[in-house]
Amino acid sequence: MEMQNWLLKQAETQPNHIAVDDGNEQLTFAELREQVAELVGKLNQLRPGDKVGLLATNSLMSYKIALAVITSGRSIVWLNWRLADEELQRQIADSGLLVCLVEDSLWRVTMSEPFRKYSTLLNQSTAKASLVATFKADRVASIMYTSGTTGKPKGVLQTFGNHFYSAISSALNLGLSSNDEWLCVAPIFHISGFSIIMRGLIYGITVRLVDKFRVTAIEQILVNEPVTIMSVVPFMLNKLVEQQKISHRSYNKSFRCMLLGGGTISRSTLERCLQSEIPVVQCYGMTETCSQIIALRASDALQKIGSVGQPLFTTQLKLSSKGEILLKTPALTPGYLNLPAKLPSKMVDGWYKTGDIGHLDDDGYLYIDGRVDEMIISGGENIFPQEIEQVYQQYPGIKEVAVTGQNDCEWGQVPVAFLVSDQRYPVTDLINYGRQHLAHYKVPQHYYYVQSLPKNASGKIRRFILQQKLSK
Repeated sequence: MEMQNWLLKQAETQPNHIAVDDGNEQLTFAELREQVAELVGKLNQLRPGDKVGLLATNSLMSYKIALAVITSGRSIVWLNWRLADEELQRQIADSGLLVCLVEDSLWRVTMSEPFRKYSTLLNQSTAKASLVATFKADRVASIMYTSGTTGKPKGVLQTFGNHFYSAISSALNLGLSSNDEWLCVAPIFHISGFSIIMRGLIYGITVRLVDKFRVTAIEQILVNEPVTIMSVVPFMLNKLVEQQKISHRSYNKSFRCMLLGGGTISRSTLERCLQSEIPVVQCYGMTETCSQIIALRASDALQKIGSVGQPLFTTQLKLSSKGEILLKTPALTPGYLNLPAKLPSKMVDGWYKTGDIGHLDDDGYLYIDGRVDEMIISGGENIFPQEIEQVYQQYPGIKEVAVTGQNDCEWGQVPVAFLVSDQRYPVTDLINYGRQHLAHYKVPQHYYYVQSLPKNASGKIRRFILQQKLSK
């Protein structure tokens, strides 16, 4: 399948519609096309090959450079600027980059070739270049290294077709209006952020870029600007709900929903959202599927607490005999960079093995129990950290909690908890609380206090780092 270049299509059909807004500057699709064409000409002068690395924040220039890469016929290799030098070098070597463009504010004194500052690109003097006329569905648009919550990151290939089907499925679920404006505060080097950019091009709607999550600033935008959708993780939503309790401010009348990924939220938070007329659409997805593929309608949220919903229109779902979630979707990656055997090893009879364990209720709603590789086996019993975390998250004064397994000579493994809290609690109180809500073998016997939990860009807990702390 071949599609007209999405930017060219929108610039032709609605040239005066606002494509992107960063709070300081707005660009129409026609203006964006012209500026991207200039950047493509400059990019060509650097002779980057068929892939270009990006170390970027959610800035307007990063947005434009990303579009310049894909509309020049190249693939973006998104890199996480939070990584250490050694980690970045491994991913650059793996992807074979000749050029990695770095936002000037992210430049490090340790950087040399193939790193190039944005200013180096912008100082190239050249005429506008033509943009590719079409996007082929099987062409790789972007490469993202998996977040590595449990191990070594892998480069996930994401085609234009993958992004297209992800966007279409999302639109069929959420609905679509020409007046939609999607707030993008999720990092654009992560699929939850970049998918918003791609949807903006496919739908022809406005992307409202925000460089960082600051709760008062985000609330100000939601109150005063015509944002209709915002993608959030539980941490963001909880902060926004807490802020609204203080400010008593209502969001703008056009606001439609919070799209929640990276975990489910508690009944109390949902009820506060309902009282404040903030619809919450919980969803499930991954880098390999270009974002959400399963979602829970806001109208079902209170009746289906803990569920991530039902498969979107183009997604098929079933569970293996061991409860692993299996998927079929045209949004699924065609493979992993330089690892040709990896995707086939994760397929069974045409179904993709997600590595997540879940269960379905009688109505076909999916609940995530945990990761196969995060499951704790204690005395022959299977324990999922998320179930324990949801219980202790309700304990008064506990801000965040993460559970992992610790080796035990008697039981094989036992669950232990890491707590973020300003208080210290008697262990007996914590154990007794757990036994009121959980089977005794699921209750942590040891509790460790930390300043913060190690997380990846999407807010998911990096449990292997906690396990490393236990082994020291």
